[in-house]
Amino acid sequence: MKSYLKIVFPLLTFVLVISSCSSLRFGSQRQQKVLIQTTEGDITLALYNETPLHRDNFIKLVKAKTYNGVLFHRVIDEFMIQGGDPNSKAAAPDAMLGDGDVGYTVPAEFRTPQIYHKYGALAAAREGDDSNPQKASSGCQFYIVVGKKFTDEQLDKLQESKIARYGHANDSTYKFSEQARRDYKTIGGTPHLDGNYTVYGEVLKGMDVVERISKTETNNHDRPVKDIRIKRMRLVR
Repeated sequence: MKSYLKIVFPLLTFVLVISSCSSLRFGSQRQQKVLIQTTEGDITLALYNETPLHRDNFIKLVKAKTYNGVLFHRVIDEFMIQGGDPNSKAAAPDAMLGDGDVGYTVPAEFRTPQIYHKYGALAAAREGDDSNPQKASSGCQFYIVVGKKFTDEQLDKLQESKIARYGHANDSTYKFSEQARRDYKTIGGTPHLDGNYTVYGEVLKGMDVVERISKTETNNHDRPVKDIRIKRMRLVR
């Protein structure tokens, strides 16, 4: 069975600070924006030009209307909201979701420390390391980060453990930039996912909607008890 984004996240108690997200700008190329119209309200995304494989794949799926009608099928308060499973469009209320795909994966495009899992980040779900050592992304499933705030001490411990497990002392992939540290301390995020899941965009507007979705009542499988549906996605200027 496929299992996307099955992550054990730290059981720490933090207070989430609600804050608008500042958009990254890479080069002179304008970022493509996407409007997500949900049953809870609208969310506007910007896709990063630094992750062209994920950007272009997301644009392709939006144009093909792949996301129209899918659910946010996995929601964890103070962590993230996940959607994009094609099987969720006509799913029964008690159906387990998260195994749907579009028949392909997207190669990982890690751009840490410049791009990271800050509050409001858009990232790709994927299968676990055992069956997916290259950490390739799901062709369609995605999540939006809510997360929590971290202290310098906690970030130091995370960085040390990630370097010890995945990299070397001189490998910047698993080090936090100064900007990342500021964001994780002030607006929050999920820093333990950096260098393991591809971040390819961020929320420009509608984090209040994301927050509302993240706090909805869920069942034992983290599926919202009341369906929260993406009515439509479309490209916007």
